[in-house]
Amino acid sequence: MTSRIINKKKLFMDTVVDIQVATRRTKDETESAIDRAFEAFRKVEQACSRFSPDSELMEACRLIKTPVQISPFLYEPLKFALEMAKWTHGIFDPTVGKVMEDHGFNQHYLTGETIQTLSADSATYRDILLNETDRTLYLRKKIVIDLGAVAKGFAIDLASYELAGFDGFVVNAGGDLFAGGVDENGKKWRVGIQHPTDKEQIIQMIEISNEAVCTSGSYERISSVQAGVHHIIEPKSKRSPNEWISCSIIAPFAMMADVFSTASFLLGPEGAKALLEQADLKGILITSDLQICRVGGI
Repeated sequence: MTSRIINKKKLFMDTVVDIQVATRRTKDETESAIDRAFEAFRKVEQACSRFSPDSELMEACRLIKTPVQISPFLYEPLKFALEMAKWTHGIFDPTVGKVMEDHGFNQHYLTGETIQTLSADSATYRDILLNETDRTLYLRKKIVIDLGAVAKGFAIDLASYELAGFDGFVVNAGGDLFAGGVDENGKKWRVGIQHPTDKEQIIQMIEISNEAVCTSGSYERISSVQAGVHHIIEPKSKRSPNEWISCSIIAPFAMMADVFSTASFLLGPEGAKALLEQADLKGILITSDLQICRVGGI
């Protein structure tokens, strides 16, 4: 019996989540697993959203100088974001949330409601303390934490875990994805990297199996209140770097690909190449004049 593709789509995290499964199992069994995968997205969004006042993240951010016990759905991506902040000496910093708000990235994609939060101007990742023993979060100052560079990748990884027993699957959240196993023909999954200036075109095709690819691009979201600013903002200068127009990273896990794509964008050409070489990751990095730089043997 050959595999067939079963496909479902739902909206989470301001993007369409498209799940394809190459399966020889029954439709009911396959769709049940897909529904569990979608549930992972719901849980991560409820934990990590900066746009919902009642999310676990926003509720925890209201408590200053008080240890707050947090769920694994918030703890794990926050811990990973802080590790990247340390690695890049704060060029990547999850405390950039207030800057994001000030540049107009503060509207909930479903309700249209805007959120405006009080925050200390001098806050950095060093003002966030995680206790691994009891899994508590302690904030030294009023901070708006933004986990946009890790939460979606984390949700993709959790969803992928629910589908690991099938012949193959792709969990695609707006172009950020994990491709497990093989397609319905028993071959690696073919994935296209979107052209930065023409969304109808593919600038690079890759073949992957049991790998993730995530892209950060300056073309994705543009500030409505500040010219020249997109959603990738350097927290110290409060400006958007533009040496790259797109950074696509291939990694063993989606959360890793997600955060390294943003960090690579922030670090610029030399810093990005050094970072990816240190981490032994592959990347397709595209300059503002559409020159393609391949890192890691692609």
